[in-house]
This record gives sequence, structure tokens and C-alpha cells, in this order.
Amino acid sequence: MQTKNKMTTKTIAVCAMLCAMAYALTAVSHFLLPPLLPAAAWLKYDPKDVILAIGGLLLGPVPALCVTAVTSLLEMLTFSETGWIGLVMNVIQSAAFILPASILYSRRKTFASAVTGLLFGVVLMTGLMLLWNAFLTPLYMGAPRDAVIAMLVPVFLPFNAIKGGLNAAITMLLYKPLTRALHAAKLLPAQPSGRQKSVTLANILIALAIAGVCIAVLLVLRRG
Repeated sequence: MQTKNKMTTKTIAVCAMLCAMAYALTAVSHFLLPPLLPAAAWLKYDPKDVILAIGGLLLGPVPALCVTAVTSLLEMLTFSETGWIGLVMNVIQSAAFILPASILYSRRKTFASAVTGLLFGVVLMTGLMLLWNAFLTPLYMGAPRDAVIAMLVPVFLPFNAIKGGLNAAITMLLYKPLTRALHAAKLLPAQPSGRQKSVTLANILIALAIAGVCIAVLLVLRRG
């Protein structure tokens, strides 16, 4: 019982740390980062899903969902202007991004599972956000539905795909360093090193390739 309580306390501590990091990144992106697409200045890149995805890989889907809900609630209570609808939207889009990777990785802890889950999360999140914008954005923005639907392919689709791709790439780059830091702080149990060097190299190469594609597409869209 003592070991179980100790691990539960460590899990709560890690969740609290991830909440603080995700909230800080959300605040910085909201106030300081420019919009990804000039044609849609109200859509800003939000990197908090990087922290949430890392939490899902480290702790599993349920703790990651808890961190997602708390972070989105803090955002709504402080600087968000979209109210409870924005809260629901943030939870849905973050959950769609992080759940595939956290579920696959919890069942089979391999680098391929994590990458597959992250890429599937990008596709799932992008698709759900298209549905969200098509049906619910006109209700809370007061915009004509035809105008919103006309923006689905040229605006919402590339924005969410680029955001998801960048977050997936950054997650691959930061997962190992953050995991090592948590192991060093004894907030996570030690794990065997195995083929750590080769996995890290593959991590970097795949992440850079995904980020490169996203940046190239973004530059083309900004010039168009």
C-alpha cells in the first residue's frame, strides 16, 4: 500500500508539473506568438499539446486527459474569450491529438507505436476540428455558415494539420530529454536503456522531417 501511495503521489506531482508547463505555453502563445496564417489572424499556434502528448506517453491516457481538462479550464478562467464552448473545443482537439499515441504506447512501448499514434492523432484532430468549425463555429462566432464552410479547406484544414504536425515533431524531440529529467528527479521509475542511442537518432530524423514538411507548407501558404 505504501508503494502504491508513493507512486500515486509522484503521478500527481508529474501531472501538476505538466499542467503548469502546458498552461504557461498556452499563455505565451496566446499573447506573444503571431498567427500562423495571415488570412486567419484569430487562429494562433498553441504548443500546449506537446506537453499533453508527452504526459500521455509517460503516464497513460487517463492522467493525460486530466491534465488536458485542468489546463483548458485554467485557460477559460483566465484569458480565453471563447467561454465554455472554447473549453469544450480545447478538450476535444487536445484529446484527439494525444489519445491515439498514449493508448498505442501504453500497450506497446516502442518508438514506432509512439510515432504512429502521434501521426494518427494529427489526422484525427484535424478531421474533428473541421467538423467542429463546420457545425459549431457559426453558432458562437455569429458568422454565416456558408462563410465558415468556405474556409474549411483553405484555412482550417492547413492550420490544424500544420499545428498538429509541428506539435508531433516537437513531442518526438522533447520526449527523451523530459523523461530523463523526470527520472533524474526520481518522479518516474528507472527504465532500462536498451537501444536508447539509435531510438534517439530515429526520433530526431523523423521529427525534423515532419517539421520540415510543415514549415515548407506554411511558407507556401503565407506567400500565396
